[in-house]
Amino acid sequence: MRRNYVAVLDVRSSDVTAVVGERGVNNTFIIKHKTTCAYDGYAEGELLDVNGFCSAVCEAVKSTLSAASGIKTFYVGVPGEFLQLVNVDKSVSFNSAKRITRGDVEALVASATPADDEKWRVIRHSCLYYVLSDKRRLIDPVGLVSESLLGKFGFFKCSNAFVGCLMDAFKRFREITSVNLIPINQAEAMYLIEPEKRDECAVLFDFGFISSTYSVICGNGLMYSEAFSLGIGHIAALLMSDLDIPYEVALKFLSKVNLNAKEKLSSTEECVFEGKTYEFSAIALRDKIREGLDGVCETIEACTQSFTGRNTEGKPLFITGEGINAVRGTAEHISGRLVKSVEVIAPNVPYYDKPQFSSLFSLLNAALCDKNS
Repeated sequence: MRRNYVAVLDVRSSDVTAVVGERGVNNTFIIKHKTTCAYDGYAEGELLDVNGFCSAVCEAVKSTLSAASGIKTFYVGVPGEFLQLVNVDKSVSFNSAKRITRGDVEALVASATPADDEKWRVIRHSCLYYVLSDKRRLIDPVGLVSESLLGKFGFFKCSNAFVGCLMDAFKRFREITSVNLIPINQAEAMYLIEPEKRDECAVLFDFGFISSTYSVICGNGLMYSEAFSLGIGHIAALLMSDLDIPYEVALKFLSKVNLNAKEKLSSTEECVFEGKTYEFSAIALRDKIREGLDGVCETIEACTQSFTGRNTEGKPLFITGEGINAVRGTAEHISGRLVKSVEVIAPNVPYYDKPQFSSLFSLLNAALCDKNS
């Protein structure tokens, strides 16, 4: 395999996707191979079916190795459910003003790194910003003169249980000699949101299938991140329960409803599944879906209130993930419910410029940056 390719595994709450790709022109990507395998997902920080997860990972990796020879390293995106974000402020004072070196920065990071424990291990860190003795705040202090250096860091800890399950799958492939873990919330923040908006502090909501993540970004790092087991799949489950219909039918109805539509009271939506026709009032379906989305909005509001590091009230809410386009009008409903500007963001990649591909291309971008650093 050519050296400029990387292999990544995107772990979502309904499937895993493996891709081999490289950087294209204008910061796009060239995809050499892509395969997706479904599994039961995760909730409350645990895989719902460990064996099913391992099987899905193995199937995706096997397909990838068959399609692209020479792969020795896989980059795996770690979902928010299996992450802890630990923010640390660390400073060092010098005997006198000096020119800051890369070694000074690395020593500061080492002194700030939290210890691993039985349940969690540090997999990566980012620096939101550094502060010099003259109070200048910047991303890279190397080469500048200062009497002190303060760094505001975000350390990502990954669940050892998740790592164990992942490694059980990868150890079946002798050709894979390295598995690098990348926090997907950090990767999305860096890829999807422009540096100017991150510097001002930005809020990102990844609306997933059965798990979603709320993050506050500042500079090159995260100040806050909270994952919760709630997604578009739960709204389908609400329809299934309240309307007494199969889950597959509920999912189909989600794609048929438009929350912004102005239909007559007699308007209906119908779906045929396994030879049986299901028909319901369009208004009743919209009301049920809105009820489910209101639950998501309440969780977003709770996250907003929990984060006290910065005032984010006037900031737009950036939304991505497979949940935002599952029902037409979802972004407008969330905006109205939260009384906040909502912007749907997605990769700027031809054929993949949809929110459901955000985590995959964010991961691919992060892996390529790692490889070339």
